[in-house]
Amino acid sequence: MRAVIVAAAVAFIVSLLSTPLAIRVFTALKAGQPIRSLGLASSAGKTGTPAMGGVAFIVATLVAYVAGHLALTTLPERQIAQEKPTMTALVLLGLLVFCGAVGFIDDFLKVRKRNSDGLSAKGKLLGQAIIGTGFGIAALYATSTNGETVISENISFIRDISWLNVGKIGAVMMFVFVITAMSNGVNLTDGLDGLATGASTLVLGAYALIGYWQYRHWCADETYAQATGYCYQVRDPLEVAMIAAAAAGACVGFLWWNTSPARIFMGDVGALGLGALIGGLAVVTHTTLLSILIGGLFVIITVTWVIQIVSYRTTGKRVFRMVPLHHHFELAGWSEVNIVVRFWILAGVCVAIGLGVFYSEFLSAVG
Repeated sequence: MRAVIVAAAVAFIVSLLSTPLAIRVFTALKAGQPIRSLGLASSAGKTGTPAMGGVAFIVATLVAYVAGHLALTTLPERQIAQEKPTMTALVLLGLLVFCGAVGFIDDFLKVRKRNSDGLSAKGKLLGQAIIGTGFGIAALYATSTNGETVISENISFIRDISWLNVGKIGAVMMFVFVITAMSNGVNLTDGLDGLATGASTLVLGAYALIGYWQYRHWCADETYAQATGYCYQVRDPLEVAMIAAAAAGACVGFLWWNTSPARIFMGDVGALGLGALIGGLAVVTHTTLLSILIGGLFVIITVTWVIQIVSYRTTGKRVFRMVPLHHHFELAGWSEVNIVVRFWILAGVCVAIGLGVFYSEFLSAVG
């Protein structure tokens, strides 16, 4: 637990202190966010606010991960089985960094062109697909000393579903789908000050708890497994807990400057990176389907966006005033702060339900 707390604390401090530097640097580079107002009150006065702030919390997460590993060296020998970086960490941090890089290209093009048209949708999807495929293959084929892989060939809910084996190709395709869907879901949510940052913090915090719980009830601990007959067949859960806690802490530090009125936006570099990390956490903890509950806010916003697009293209009619969903409520007269706080509450409820389902499965199994 010490390493997880250290990672979260270091990430928070680094993000809190480095974000003002990012604000000054991106302001000096005139890397302001081009904004289409579309008649929205939340857009007023935000043109020119520096974007690409996600760089700050991505760097903070990486620094905190190193700090967490240094903390592991202070633990008794029996507790440092994961002292060295693992393939799980490389996959999760790789998703954060490389999908963040796709977002950085998008943000850079927006700034360079001085409009909101950055990387095309096809370009983003292609980048995410290539990254997801590369890390998916690595996660499926790189085995630990006991033959455990980062992801499995089974679709999972709270653990692998034995009768839902999709094979190696299917597993990689599912990995790519989850990474792409969650990455774009967070990106769609990132439309109001602090909305995506706060919601991501809650989801990442949930995965920090899940990772640590799995570590405490891990099948690799043969003594525990033999004594209880119940454990989680996952790989490197302490790494998962450290990375999730580090990212959550980094988001909290960033939120200090990103909350309304935002002095910096996370940009696509932050949204795509965070979403990919959350998707990766879902797959490596074997809670793929459960992530629909835990990341419920992102799912709702994505689904309503799809409904709007399909409805308009097939019938010419809109179901909502505007999508993503938070803009619908903005046009309905809700203030930006009200929308953000209420959506945070919704995200928190989804996280609580998801964690409740996760824990209830454990109680039913051991009871």
